[in-house]
Amino acid sequence: HGGKDPGAVGKRAKEKDIALDIALKVGAYIEENIPDVKVIYTRKEDVYVELWKRAEIANQAEADLFISIHVNAIHKPSVQGTLTLVLGQHRAGENLDVAMRENSVILLEDDYEKNYDYDPNSPEGHIMLSMFQNVFLEQSILFAEMVEAQIHSSANRRSRGVKQAGFVVLKETTMPSVLIETGFLSNSTEEKYLRTPEGQLQIAYAILSA
Repeated sequence: HGGKDPGAVGKRAKEKDIALDIALKVGAYIEENIPDVKVIYTRKEDVYVELWKRAEIANQAEADLFISIHVNAIHKPSVQGTLTLVLGQHRAGENLDVAMRENSVILLEDDYEKNYDYDPNSPEGHIMLSMFQNVFLEQSILFAEMVEAQIHSSANRRSRGVKQAGFVVLKETTMPSVLIETGFLSNSTEEKYLRTPEGQLQIAYAILSA
């Protein structure tokens, strides 16, 4: 998300802003605490980067780990918690809905048909995408479990666990990859938490710990 793509929208916050704030904090934490690790950002400001380009940045750098940070939203305001997803089959309708929402941003791209081989509005297309064999799936799941464990323990957030779904941005990467939904903007309590620097730092530190 970013630029023309706001992502999920709450009463006072937009996903593109919260995700960027957390990503920058994660990067700063890593650079400070693990200086041997080089952090590469897909964006450091409010700009839109195509899904394929995000993966290309990681692939060209021969990155060891890809972390995609997001914020969730759903029509039920009572739903809350974090969720970390890896590439795989859709295990539930909720996971399919999340994947379709995140992937639909490719429609904002010029000539998207040339860059992607499926219809982002088609459930069948997402199910086919989810069957793509990810050779790094085991490592991706291991890291995803660590993320959720740390978010629950160190940030004291409710964890909704690790799920599998078909995300374009994960399919295109050639390294262990996860997509972290850091909370729900549709939940007023979580939106308030995610808007605060303290909340963002807690989430960022949990990701660093993982």
